[in-house]
Amino acid sequence: MTSPLHRRAAEATLALAMLTRLPVPQLRDCPPVGASAWAWPVAGVVVGGLQAAVLLAAAAVLPPAMAAGLALAAGLLLTGALHEDGLADLADGLSGGRSPAQRLEIMKDSRIGSHGAVALITALGLRWAALAAIAAWHPAAIFAALIAAQTASRAGLGLMNLAGPQARPRGFAAAATDGLTAPRATAALALAAALALATLPFTQALTLLAAVALTQLLLLCHARRRLGGITGDVLGAAQITAEIAALAALIA
Repeated sequence: MTSPLHRRAAEATLALAMLTRLPVPQLRDCPPVGASAWAWPVAGVVVGGLQAAVLLAAAAVLPPAMAAGLALAAGLLLTGALHEDGLADLADGLSGGRSPAQRLEIMKDSRIGSHGAVALITALGLRWAALAAIAAWHPAAIFAALIAAQTASRAGLGLMNLAGPQARPRGFAAAATDGLTAPRATAALALAAALALATLPFTQALTLLAAVALTQLLLLCHARRRLGGITGDVLGAAQITAEIAALAALIA
């Protein structure tokens, strides 16, 4: 029988395999997708840590704007622009269609529309500007800020999916309900909150967590009203918008 420690390790490995492009060990007994929800913030630690390292190294020899661009590109490479794809699809879907079914059909189209392109450009620009502002901070503060932002922006995705409902019977959001429980979703929130509170000034940490929670709650309500529920694209967009909210809270 597999020990609890081995199960948690497998779930963390699955989270990294899904949310990053890191090479991870092949799992013999792959856990359900939703069982890994508690570890989704772990991917944020990896992405935030890499971005901070690139930002620091580049800022030592380049202007802040260029250093920020390289740090942003590093994050995109590590995640495969997974969440950005969801943001673009959601923006296209919400901008068209007269019914939830029509909007969901638009979101299935792999071609990017004008609203998706605008959403992507805006999201990239806002994060680029935030990283440029953070580039001048103390190294420890840069690592704390970026890891907290990336972790917190992923921590609420499991709870959003648990709140549902799922707009499609088949898809990532529906698959991610398998093994997803309230304790697992809550554990992700607790992990991100503990990390933020341990590494950031208290007021700054609370502001960041509140900004992320409010952003994802608003998107959840909007997705329910316009799409009839949650999809994988909604979860991807929730990560991006929450990351922007977190960065804004950090530099405000």
